[in-house]
Amino acid sequence: MATEITMPELSPSMTEANLVRWLKQEGDPVEIGDVLLEIETDKALVDFEAPARGTLARVRVPAGALGVKVGTTLAWLLQAGEAVPDGASGARQDALVPQPALAQAPSDPAPSAAAAPDSEPGRIGSSPLARRLARQHGLSLAAIRGSGPRGRIVQVDIESALRATGTGPAHVTAPLIAQPLTPAVSAPGMADGRAHEDVPHTNTRRVIAQRLTESKQQAPHFYLTIDCQIDALLALRAQVNAAQPERKVSVNDLVVRAVAVALRRVPAANASWTDHAIRRWKDVDISVAVATPAGLITPVLRRADTKSLGTLSAEIQELAARAREGRLKPAEYQGGGFSISNLGMFGVREFAAILNPPQACILAVGAGEQRAVVRDGTLAVATVMTCTLSVDHRVVDGAVGAEFLAAFKGLIEQPVAMLV
Repeated sequence: MATEITMPELSPSMTEANLVRWLKQEGDPVEIGDVLLEIETDKALVDFEAPARGTLARVRVPAGALGVKVGTTLAWLLQAGEAVPDGASGARQDALVPQPALAQAPSDPAPSAAAAPDSEPGRIGSSPLARRLARQHGLSLAAIRGSGPRGRIVQVDIESALRATGTGPAHVTAPLIAQPLTPAVSAPGMADGRAHEDVPHTNTRRVIAQRLTESKQQAPHFYLTIDCQIDALLALRAQVNAAQPERKVSVNDLVVRAVAVALRRVPAANASWTDHAIRRWKDVDISVAVATPAGLITPVLRRADTKSLGTLSAEIQELAARAREGRLKPAEYQGGGFSISNLGMFGVREFAAILNPPQACILAVGAGEQRAVVRDGTLAVATVMTCTLSVDHRVVDGAVGAEFLAAFKGLIEQPVAMLV
């Protein structure tokens, strides 16, 4: 029986996505599990695998199509002797692709002979973004050593190669979506007499803008700020890293562990808003904000309160690496109950984050810095980290937020308690 291939619904909020490229062409044989095409959702690039075996026929939506609605017929898989069902052989949906974008470049440009990257991915592990950058700059992946998981070549490796050869800029940024869909930066222009460049919105950026606007408009935020002395935390980190130099933990790893334990002690802060009830989560699933070239994404650490510090550290590193490559699965960035955003590594002393709906709390973590403090009536110097909890007042009251921060502060300042 002919199998219809439609645009899948990869998340509850997904209504449309971009079709980046086909990995199979009309007439190609397909086995169950073969990757048919790459889809760009609002969060990541997703490989779509064939649900059945057969021959790919009647590709109705071409590579480069933007805003393809969920449920749209993309193509058909046919068995021997089968034909596309009657009424399903309509015209291709080229109207989904903005014609100006296609006019600037073909939807699937052929790589140059010097780069030949498309012949290499089967033998060399590399992210889609790395392959595209290599193709654009004429680099061979065979000459590049990967720093990603299991030696995979990622964006930073391409950037390092460009710096080493002097053939490219010191830093390269590119959207997760294939370059032919939308130029990264439009041609310089003039507006109000001032020179400017327009950076087109990616699908990810549009969704981020929509959800954050809704969050500020609909969730009544309030903020609680607390200072934590982290000298004991830094000493514990030094001891842990000295004992296992092959897997070093960061201050952020310890913050995540402290949040997980604090949520176990104050479960009322591990909650979300729904129209009919306050939903308190049984599992402690923590979303950790990660900056990517396409925008912010929050991979989720599932049941974080049950995991050791070392396990959390390894999982954070692995999820963050795949988030930057745009290779997270929907289940890996959906469904958290509490978020953490840490800008301390950028030297930011203090900030307030916007809630990640429908979650009720997000903790903004600043940099640790030496400050004057008073101990037993005398002046002293301590390393202090300022943290601000943004709270949805519909779900969490001020007293509950304060109780959570008190538990968190106690764990940060007496960190041995979070390891038992």
